[in-house]
Amino acid sequence: MNEKKEFKPYIPADKVMPELTVTSVIIGALLAILFGGANAYLGLRVGMTVSASIPAAVISMGIIRFILRRDSILENNMVQTIGSAGESVAAGAIFTLPALFMWAQEEGTVMPSLVEIALIALIGGFLGVLFMIPLRSALIVQEHGVLPYPEGQACAEVLVAGEEGGAKAGTVFAGLGIAAVYKFIADGLKVFPSEVDFTIKPYKGSAVGADVLPALLGVGYICGPKVSSYLLAGGSVAWFMIMPLIALFGGDNIIGPALIPVSQMNPSQIWSNYVRYIGAGAVAAGGIISLIKSLPLIVRTFKQALKGYGKKADGVESRLTKDIPMMFVVLGIGVLAIIMWLIPAIPVNLLSAIIIIIFGFFFATVSSRMVGLVGSSNNPVSGMAIATLLISSAILKATGTVGMKGMVAAISIGSVICIIAAIAGDTSQDLKTGYIVGATPYKQQAGELIGVAVSAITVGGVLYLLNAAWGYGSTELPAPQATLMKMVVEGVMGNSLPWSLVFAGVAIAIVVEILQIPVLPFAVGLYLPIYLSTPIMVGGLVRLYFDKKKGITEEERKAKVNQGILYSSGLIAGEGLVGILLAVFAIIPIGADTLGDAINISKIINLGNIGGLVFFACLVATLVAFINKKEKKTK
Repeated sequence: MNEKKEFKPYIPADKVMPELTVTSVIIGALLAILFGGANAYLGLRVGMTVSASIPAAVISMGIIRFILRRDSILENNMVQTIGSAGESVAAGAIFTLPALFMWAQEEGTVMPSLVEIALIALIGGFLGVLFMIPLRSALIVQEHGVLPYPEGQACAEVLVAGEEGGAKAGTVFAGLGIAAVYKFIADGLKVFPSEVDFTIKPYKGSAVGADVLPALLGVGYICGPKVSSYLLAGGSVAWFMIMPLIALFGGDNIIGPALIPVSQMNPSQIWSNYVRYIGAGAVAAGGIISLIKSLPLIVRTFKQALKGYGKKADGVESRLTKDIPMMFVVLGIGVLAIIMWLIPAIPVNLLSAIIIIIFGFFFATVSSRMVGLVGSSNNPVSGMAIATLLISSAILKATGTVGMKGMVAAISIGSVICIIAAIAGDTSQDLKTGYIVGATPYKQQAGELIGVAVSAITVGGVLYLLNAAWGYGSTELPAPQATLMKMVVEGVMGNSLPWSLVFAGVAIAIVVEILQIPVLPFAVGLYLPIYLSTPIMVGGLVRLYFDKKKGITEEERKAKVNQGILYSSGLIAGEGLVGILLAVFAIIPIGADTLGDAINISKIINLGNIGGLVFFACLVATLVAFINKKEKKTK
């Protein structure tokens, strides 16, 4: 209790500084689009996204403090608040909405319109922010010192250490530039294959390889060695145990969903026909297990949050206690519910709109508290989405909304809930950062709404672009989470899943949980091709080396690890942006070909698998070099 009373924000309540300015809105909106697009590409490729708050804060400091020569920590904080909303909207959207595109291709249904996608993202995002506003005092202020909000605190540290911002922003931009050039050479010019693979002929059914790409190296470094090793463990069980067994026992039989005998399948075909269903069962079970384990915390959270709902800390009114008024919050939630019900672009009825409001509020509360305890990266958003889809599909089926209409409605409900949970978690981290640095809450909340609006308008374009270039469910964009959500809805509505494979995955997840191994990363590794897990593990091993390096002080170790995180954030952003650029090239016609085909020089220069490994080794070397780089001290 004392800690809470003694807490003094970096900027006191009586000091007014530039905060929600035209500059912060424009830069924040641009970063929301940039990180939203990059994270959408990353999530559709790998099945996970990364937090944009710290890189957004660092880039903001580089621009505002060192280029525009403006000196306001609160303006920098506003930029990262608006910018990080883009990543969260993208994360929620890519987990579910690509299912609508896949149904359009498979079943001949109408493609979701840009207006429909924008409205789903906008309503989910706005509800996520509005549900969080009355919880701010209960979770951020009254629980200060109890709920750490790790990303929020880390972002506040970066902002407070503002005088170092120039060097730190340079590290992010260096990673972005190197990744952009590398990605363009690999997947634009195609000088070497970005997927290096080697079939193990004596061990039929197995293969090993790597997508030698910057984003995966960056993800591995940021996630660290433990999560990376769980991913690789899941991949190893699939590719070195399950698949060889299927090849051994399958023989010339045509089994389950396959159209050709097992003996004629290559490892990738065995994976897509069998292992991805096993993996889907494991991921679904993992999400639900993580949700069940969190139930005591969820119930406690809900009780505490409702007790403190809308309460002001200590009854003291100041700049630091002003939220968006409660009347506006309630009115906003009511209007959004009516819009969902009445606008045809969102295919939900009154019952579905009520389900969204009830589940949305529940999961927003849960998400906001859970990210405070375990951080945004461990927030089981996919588990919440699966639980929502199971319940909403069952309710829709029971009330007679079945077939494709019911499935589209279920995915639309799941999409809104997913975005609510992702945005509520992001908003609470940002409000924690603001609480520490002394930001004005209602201005930050307005910034979140601006970030959501900008991202919602642009995310549909990104989804359409990526689908037109490669198609969801392809090797370039497997869209693992959305494929899983699609399978869950199809399974409940039409009993179309190979349930024996799915339940085999559920059994594996239960065994992994009994062994006390974190289920979700293991299950995601089982579900994704091993080509993604191996480069992530390389990034994890680089992080492990510096985490354990001897002969340096704890302060030096922390500085090196942070340098690596900033550079890795740049690698992810750089690859994501060039991935979107190449998607544009892939649909621009030039004669009989596209611009993407025109820049392909693989027939002239092709360095093959070995070239890919050499380039990737050079990329790893740049990561190590930037981690070891001496920071210039600035006064």
